[in-house]
Amino acid sequence: MKDERIVCPVDVTLNLINKKWSIQIIRDMFFGKKHFKEFKEDKPQLSNKVLSNCLKELEENGLIEKVVLNTTPVTTEYYLTEYGKSMNRIVYELAMFTLYNEKDNTYSDEARSELKNTFKEVLEIDY
Repeated sequence: MKDERIVCPVDVTLNLINKKWSIQIIRDMFFGKKHFKEFKEDKPQLSNKVLSNCLKELEENGLIEKVVLNTTPVTTEYYLTEYGKSMNRIVYELAMFTLYNEKDNTYSDEARSELKNTFKEVLEIDY
């Protein structure tokens, strides 16, 4: 007998990005980061091993593509796949949740508007 349990789509998505740094790495790629060291620039607590494992899992899940360039020394770059780019609305909504629901209210109206517009532009959000 075939198992016909319905799997929650939220669970499926979260399983794609379940590593601690996954969503931040995806966000960084939208903002132009593509080299290993760039992902660590503003995350000093992110170890090389954890970053390497996270990038590998994102690649295995089809969200990013690893490109090894034939340069001296060899250069590796990471890019979002079309599948990965489809997470743009998720990243946008995460940012908007904080901008409009943060308990400490540290964003001025001007900063909030500027950040919202930046995320809309970079993530190509049309609403």
